[in-house]
Amino acid sequence: MRIDLICVGQKMPTWVETGFQEYAKRLPANYRLNLIPIPLQKRTKNSDLIRLQRVEGEQMLAKISSDSLIIALDERGQMWDSTILSTKLAYWLQEYSTVALLVGGPEGLPVACKQRATQQWSLSKLTLPHQLVKIIVAEQVYRAWSILNNHPYHRGTV
Repeated sequence: MRIDLICVGQKMPTWVETGFQEYAKRLPANYRLNLIPIPLQKRTKNSDLIRLQRVEGEQMLAKISSDSLIIALDERGQMWDSTILSTKLAYWLQEYSTVALLVGGPEGLPVACKQRATQQWSLSKLTLPHQLVKIIVAEQVYRAWSILNNHPYHRGTV
């Protein structure tokens, strides 16, 4: 199974790349976690933010494989604990070859992306920096895998 984390914003500090890759490389070969950056459109004080968001959304949707399950990361989505995510991960592995996780830009995901998504997932009620979201998602995917495989990484109650 391939999990594509499609995010608006290309320039990542080294610590973000390092953190993301740390968890991505821990996953076994049958779980590939890919980071697919989408260029953040230049914003000025007179920018048409709705148009810029729409352009970013179109670029995100163009990166999604036709057979993908699409999940939008959005603050109004459902909050999943690690055990629920592991259950979802097991289902995804059985039913889909590709899962696309969408993370929008500063204004969030455009309506078109949310409409294409089968589910909406909220990592927190807090607003998180996009750089941190990339690491959190990678870590939680790895944690979900560890729960499914009784790996000692996850020591919580299951």
